[in-house]
Amino acid sequence: MPRWLAHGIVIALLAAGGGWACARLDMTWNWGVVWEYRAAFWKGWWTTVGIAVAALVVSCLIGLVAAMMLRSRWPLVEAAARVYVELIRGTPLLVQLLVGWYVIAAALRVGTDYRAAVGVLVLALFSGAYMAEIFRGGLDAIPRAQIDSARAIGLAPWQTLRLVILPQAVRIVLPSIAGQLVSLVKDSSLLSILSVGEFTFAARNVNSATYSTLESYLPLAAGYLALTLPLSALSRWLERRFRYEAA
Repeated sequence: MPRWLAHGIVIALLAAGGGWACARLDMTWNWGVVWEYRAAFWKGWWTTVGIAVAALVVSCLIGLVAAMMLRSRWPLVEAAARVYVELIRGTPLLVQLLVGWYVIAAALRVGTDYRAAVGVLVLALFSGAYMAEIFRGGLDAIPRAQIDSARAIGLAPWQTLRLVILPQAVRIVLPSIAGQLVSLVKDSSLLSILSVGEFTFAARNVNSATYSTLESYLPLAAGYLALTLPLSALSRWLERRFRYEAA
């Protein structure tokens, strides 16, 4: 059976099951009222896109730097990175957002106009801790003999990193990175507790105004799928490409 046909069958079964469940509900749908707030949904969705893109870029940079620090021969550098990773991974993102805004940002006298910037930074620091361990695992998986061989033929350290280590490490860590990026997009919904006008915040406001809970949050799920599915498809395409190049 072709893969596209199998996917189509599964999606059709899910849609049929969802339609059957909705038909069994003893309720009146109120899509018309929610449709009046479509501009709020659209604005919130684009805000989420901006937050996710910014957090994705910053978290990858943080993760790469932290991974290098974790592999450092200097104990103080390695200890600083290890404390950061364990502290972030061992505490909830919700608490980190509250501390980041109501404690650290308040102590620094950060204005309310920078709520989104603070939220993006905290989100990037949270995801960066997981990225650091993913990158470190990928780098450690490269056999030491390949690094020694690269040095033996006269490659500089940065050439060894760029030409030998990173191409193989990226191929190893790509599935884990894709999963973490998808989680990051969904975690951005927690920025609503800081009153950042992203997608979840917009859905919550529409629900409060219309008292139409399912009609407010079902578009929320569809909007996040529109963000996460392309990321998953891109990761699969990159996996195939790197597998071909490494063959």
